[in-house]
Amino acid sequence: MAGIYIHIPFCKTRCIYCGFFSTTSLEMRRQYLNALQNELRDRQAYLKGEPIDTIYFGGGTPSQLPAEDIKSILNSIYNIYNVREGAEITLEGNPDDMTENYLLNLLRIGINRLSMGVQTFDDKRLCFLKRRHSSAQAIKAVKDAKAAGFNNISIDLMFGFPDQTLDEWQEDINNAMKLGVQHLSAYSLMYEEGTLLGRMLEDGAVNEVEDELSLQMYECLIDTLKTNGFEHYEISNFALPGYRSRHNSSYWCGVPYLGVGAGAHSYDGACRQYNIESLGEYIKGAKPEAEIMTEAERYDEFVFTGLRTCEGINLSTLEKVFGEQLKTYCIRNAQKHIESGQLEMKGEILKLSRKGLFVSNDIMSDLMCVED
Repeated sequence: MAGIYIHIPFCKTRCIYCGFFSTTSLEMRRQYLNALQNELRDRQAYLKGEPIDTIYFGGGTPSQLPAEDIKSILNSIYNIYNVREGAEITLEGNPDDMTENYLLNLLRIGINRLSMGVQTFDDKRLCFLKRRHSSAQAIKAVKDAKAAGFNNISIDLMFGFPDQTLDEWQEDINNAMKLGVQHLSAYSLMYEEGTLLGRMLEDGAVNEVEDELSLQMYECLIDTLKTNGFEHYEISNFALPGYRSRHNSSYWCGVPYLGVGAGAHSYDGACRQYNIESLGEYIKGAKPEAEIMTEAERYDEFVFTGLRTCEGINLSTLEKVFGEQLKTYCIRNAQKHIESGQLEMKGEILKLSRKGLFVSNDIMSDLMCVED
C-alpha cells in the first residue's frame, strides 16, 4: 500500500502565515502540469509496484485549477499506477472556489474527499490573515459540498490569534460543529520565519497569545469535539468514526508515498527525496535530491510520528525494526514521563496521556537519539 501527493503551488493571493512553497502567478500553469505528468511517468518505479490507496492534491491552492486539469492528472495516475478501488482522493480547496458547478465537476472526475481551509469564522480575522473568503462563503461552501454529494469533508481551523478570547474560539468550534463536517484539523497560529506574520511579530506589530490561554483553547477544542462524537486520533486532527484522513494517517504510520511537484517530498521507507522549490527549475526537469536515512533518523521518525497518534508506539514493533538496544533506550528515557503521568505504558504500547499532549514536543525530544 502506498500514497501519492501532488503539490499544486498556485494561489490567488498569499496568506500572511503560510510557509509552504507557492506562487501567485498562473503564467506557467500549463508547463507545470506537463512537468507533473512527466514526473509521474519518470518515477513510476519509486513505489515498487505497491497499490495506491490514497491520492492527495495539496498546495498552494489546488482548487485554483479547473476540474479538467485535475482530471488529466488523475488520468495519468490511473494509467501509470495500480490505484485500488475505493482509494481516498482528497483535494484541498479555498471556500470561495467551491462553486456549485465546480463541486459537481470534482465529484464527476473522482474526488471523494474535500479539505477546506476555513481557518476561522470571524471575518476580521480572515481579513487579518489575508484569506480570500468570508465566513458566509465558508459556511455556504460546506453546505453546497454536502448538497452536491460529498460525505467526507474536512475543514481547517486556527486558534491563538492576537487578542483572541476563549469564548471567541469556542464560537469558532461551535460553528464548525453546526456544519456537520466529518473531520477537523486545528492548529495554533504559527509565526514562521520568512512569512509576513513572522516579520510582524519581529517588528512588534502583533503579540503571540499567552501559553496558558493557548493551552485552555486546546483543551476546549478536545472537550468540545469529544462531546460531538469525534475521535482525537492525532495531536491536531479529529474525525468522526470511519473518517480519519487515510492519506495523512499513512504518513504517521511510515507508509511509502510519492510526492510530485515543486517542493514535494517522497519517502520509500529508507530514503527521503526532495523536489526543488523552484517552478522554473522543476519545469526544466530538475531531479529530486535524495537523503538516505540513518537508523537513528528512522528511529526518531518512528517515535515522533507514533507518539502523535492516539495509538502511540508499539514497543514490540520498535524492537523488531530497530533492535533491543533502542527499545531499552526508549523505555529508559520515557520513564520520568511515565512517572509524571505524561506518558502511559500499557503492555507494549507507549502513548501520550492527555496531560502529555500539552508538552508533546519535549517528550518526543527526550525519546529521540542524540546521535547515530
